[in-house]
Amino acid sequence: MRFLLTGVRGVGKTSTARLLAKALNCIGPDGQGGPTINPCGVCEPCVGIAEGRHIDVIEMDAASHTGVDDMRAVIDASRMTAFVARYKIYIIDEVHMLSKNAFNALLKTLEEPAEGVKFVLATTEVNKVPVTVLSRCQRFDLRRIPADLLAEHFARVVAAEGVEAEPEALGLIARAAEGSARDGLSILDQAIAHADMDGGAVSAGAVRDMLGLSDRGAIRDLMTLLLSGDGIGALAALRRQYDLGVDPLGVLRGLLETVHATTLVKLGAAQEAGQATEEREALLGWASSLSFAALHRLWQLLLKGHDEVARAAMPIEACEMALLRLVHASTLPDPGDLARMISNGVPLGTPSPAPAAPAALPAAAPEAVVTDQDMPRSISQIVALLEGAGELALASRVVHHASIVSLDGSDLVLSSARPISPDLVAELAVTLKRVTGRGWKVTTAPTPGAPTVREAEAAQREAFKAEILAVPVIAAALEAFPDAEVPETEIDRLLAAKRSVTA
Repeated sequence: MRFLLTGVRGVGKTSTARLLAKALNCIGPDGQGGPTINPCGVCEPCVGIAEGRHIDVIEMDAASHTGVDDMRAVIDASRMTAFVARYKIYIIDEVHMLSKNAFNALLKTLEEPAEGVKFVLATTEVNKVPVTVLSRCQRFDLRRIPADLLAEHFARVVAAEGVEAEPEALGLIARAAEGSARDGLSILDQAIAHADMDGGAVSAGAVRDMLGLSDRGAIRDLMTLLLSGDGIGALAALRRQYDLGVDPLGVLRGLLETVHATTLVKLGAAQEAGQATEEREALLGWASSLSFAALHRLWQLLLKGHDEVARAAMPIEACEMALLRLVHASTLPDPGDLARMISNGVPLGTPSPAPAAPAALPAAAPEAVVTDQDMPRSISQIVALLEGAGELALASRVVHHASIVSLDGSDLVLSSARPISPDLVAELAVTLKRVTGRGWKVTTAPTPGAPTVREAEAAQREAFKAEILAVPVIAAALEAFPDAEVPETEIDRLLAAKRSVTA
C-alpha cells in the first residue's frame, strides 16, 4: 500500500502520515486490537510512533537524502519484515526533492512492496513528482485550513496558555497564516512574546505592527478618499502610511483585500473571522453604493498598480501614480452607463460646435412639461416622477444613494460626504430635464445631507415596529412568551395598510 499526501506547508502532512502509521499498527489497550481508524494512543506502538522512536516506523527527509544510494538503502531494508510491529512503514517527507535516478530506483519497490511494508510519501510540490510514481500511489490532497477554523484553534491555544488575546488579533494571525497551522502557531508564539514584553494581551494593533500590515482604519480612510475622487487627500494619506514605515506594496495589498471583501459582501458572503464592526459597516456601505462593474474595474486597476510598484525603481512614486489613476478612473462611468449616457445625450466632454439647424425646421419640443405647481419638492417626489416616466433603474439608484442637501425649484444639491457616482449626478440632470421640460442644475456638496429614501423608509419601519411592540396587549403577550415574536411579514403588511390609509 502506497500513500501520497500533498498540500501546502503546515497543513499536517507528516502528522497525518504518523496517524496512518498508528492506525495500521495499533494493538489497542489490551494488546488484542487490529488496524483501526481510531488508534487508542496508549498502546506501545501508538506511544512509540507519537514519540518518534518506533523501530518499524522510519521517517526520512528526502531533502537531505536525494541520491540513488539513499534509496538503495531503503530498498534493501524494505525487504525485511517488521521487527515488532504489524507493518514496517516508511514516511518519506518532501519526496519531490529526490533525484530522477532515485525515483527510478524506487519505482519497482513502490509497485511491488514486500509483504508488511507500507510507504507514505509527503510533498508540497506534487507537480515535481514523476507521473510514474503518482500512478503507483493513492493520492490525498490536504486542503488549506480555513481562517475561521485557525482562529478558533488559536483561541483554544491561548486559553490553554493562559494568555489574553483579542479576537481580531487572532483573525489577523489566521489570515496571515494562509491556511498553515504551523505558520500560524509560529506567528502566534511571536505575538505572545511581544505581549509578554509589553505586559498586556495580544492586541490587533500589536499584531499589525509585528506583521508590517497597514492599519485597517487607515486603509478604509484611503479607500473613502479614492472613491470620492480626492486625489490630494489620497496622496497625503499614503504618505502618512509611508512615513510610519508601511511598504507601498502593503498599502496596495490592503486596498486589494478591501475591494475583494466588498465584492464578497455584495454577493452576501459570510463575515470573515475577526472582522471589526467598523470594517463590516464600511464594507456594507461600499457594497451598496458600488456596482459589480465598478468593483471589478477597481480590482484590475489596483492589481496593475501592484505589479508596477513591485518592479518599480521608485516604489512610493509608482504607488502615488497608481492611486491617482484610480482617482481619475473612479469618476468615469462603466461601459453600460456610458452607453446609456450617450443615448440620453449627456455631454462627455467639451462639445464641438453643432451645425446650425435649417431655418425651415422648428425646434424640438421637450418630451414633457411640468408646471411650477407639479415640480417635485422632495427627493421622494423626484423618485415618483422618475418612476412615472419609466426610469426605474435611475429611480432605484436615487432611492439607495442620493442624500439631498437642498432642493430649490430645479436646483438640486446632493451630498458627496458619502460616495456618490458622478455619472448618477449627470444622468439625473439630463433625465429630469427631459421629464420636466426644464433645465436642471444637479450638483454635489461635501456636507452631510438628509437620509436617503431607503434609509428614511428603514427608519420609519423600525419606528412603526417599535410602536406595534409597545401596544399593551402585544407587549404582555411577548412578556408571557419570551420566545414569541411578531412576524416581519406582518409588520410590513400593517405598515403598508397604514401608508395606504394615510395616502
